[in-house]
Amino acid sequence: MSNRRPAVLLVDPLWAGTGCKKAVRDMGMDIVSLFTLEPDELRTAWPDHAEDDDVSLYATGAAEALSALAGVDHEIRAVVPASETAGHVAGVVARELGLPHDDVGPARARHDKFLMREHAAAAGLRIPAYRLVRHPSEVRGAADDIGYPAIVKQRVGAGSIGATLLPDAASAADFRVVDRNNIFGRTVDAWLVEEYVRGREFAVNAFSSGGDHRVIDMWEYRRPDDRDYDFPLWDNVQATPEDPDWARVEEYVLRVLTAFGVRHGPSHTEVKANADGVHLMEVAARLPGGPATDQWEKFTDFRPFHDTVRAYLGQRPDVMDRPVGGRAVFGAVALHNETGPGTLVAVHGLDELRNHPGVDKVLVSYRPGDHVPSTRDVRSIPVGAWISGPDQEAVVRVIKEVRAMVRLEIRPDR
Repeated sequence: MSNRRPAVLLVDPLWAGTGCKKAVRDMGMDIVSLFTLEPDELRTAWPDHAEDDDVSLYATGAAEALSALAGVDHEIRAVVPASETAGHVAGVVARELGLPHDDVGPARARHDKFLMREHAAAAGLRIPAYRLVRHPSEVRGAADDIGYPAIVKQRVGAGSIGATLLPDAASAADFRVVDRNNIFGRTVDAWLVEEYVRGREFAVNAFSSGGDHRVIDMWEYRRPDDRDYDFPLWDNVQATPEDPDWARVEEYVLRVLTAFGVRHGPSHTEVKANADGVHLMEVAARLPGGPATDQWEKFTDFRPFHDTVRAYLGQRPDVMDRPVGGRAVFGAVALHNETGPGTLVAVHGLDELRNHPGVDKVLVSYRPGDHVPSTRDVRSIPVGAWISGPDQEAVVRVIKEVRAMVRLEIRPDR
C-alpha cells in the first residue's frame, strides 16, 4: 500500500478554484494544482492562483505536465479540469494515470470555437454557417459569403470579449480588432466569422457521470428589445420545465454532450432556439460562471464543486439521481454603461439595491473616479446583481425594480 498522501490534481483552478479546493479539502485529500497558462500572466491576472495549494505545477502541455507530476510525492486519485482551458491536458494526464476522464479526441473542440464548429458539423448538429479568418482584412469577404447580419468571435475566447456584431457590409469593412488578447491572456491570431442566429438564447447547465447526462437547469438570456446583439448578458432568468422550448433544448444539449465526449462532471452549453430548430453557440466541460454555483449552494441540495470532484474520482454524484430540491428560482441583472466611455461620478441607489428583498448579491466593478468603458463584455459590466424569488414572475419583477432603482452617473470623455 502506498504511503503517499492522496491528492486531487486540479488543472487550471482559476474561476472555479476556490470551490474545487474547498471540496477536495472536505474530502480529506491534498491539492495539487497544475496551471497551463503562462506564469507571468497568472501572476498578473490571478495573483492568488496558488493559494491553499499543497503543490503548484506549471506546464503548457500534457507531456510537460506528466514530467512534472513524476516528481510529486502524492497519490493522484482524480484529475479535474477546473476551467475550459484545461480539457485536453487534463484528459491526457488522466488517461495516462488510468483515471476517469472526458474523451480526449474532441477535447480541444470543447474550447476552440473553430474546431467546435467542425466537430459539430461532422456530428450532424445544427450550427451557424461559419468561416475562419486569420487577419482582420479577411472579415469582410467571409461575412459577404455568409450573409448579414454576421458576428465575429475570437477563435479561442470567452465572456464575449472581442465579439462584434456585423449588421451590414459597411460594418464588416470597418471591422477593427479591439481586444488583442482573450480572457485567458493569450494573443488572438484567428477569428470566427459566423452567421448571426436570431432566437431565444439559453445557457444550459448539465452534469455527467460515466457518459450519462442530466440537465440541471437552464437560464434564458433576455434582452430589452428584439435588436441584434453581440453581448447577451442583460437580464438572465432561470427557465422552468414548463417553458415551451425546454424539451427540444434539453434533447439537443444531451446530443451535444455525447457528440463532444463529455463523460464526467459539469458542462455549460449555450444555444439559440428559433423556428428552424436549436443551434449550438458553444459548449464547455466546466461549471458555469456568474451566479449559478453560489445560488445552487444557497438554495438547493446540489453541491456543485463536491459533485465535480466526485465525478472525476469515478463516483456517481448525487445530482445524477436525486432532485436538486430548489427552494427558489434564480435570476441575474447586468447594468450596462450605454452612454459611452467616461468617468464614473456616482452609482445612485446602491444602498437601496443591497437591501432590496430578493437581491442576494451585488457586484460593483468601478468606483467614483474610475474610467468606465462602454459595456461590451463580461469585463465591462459596472454593476451586477444576483436575484432569487419564489417563482419566475417574482424574479422578473425584482429585476425590473433593480433597473428602476439604480442609475449610473458618468461624465463623458471629451
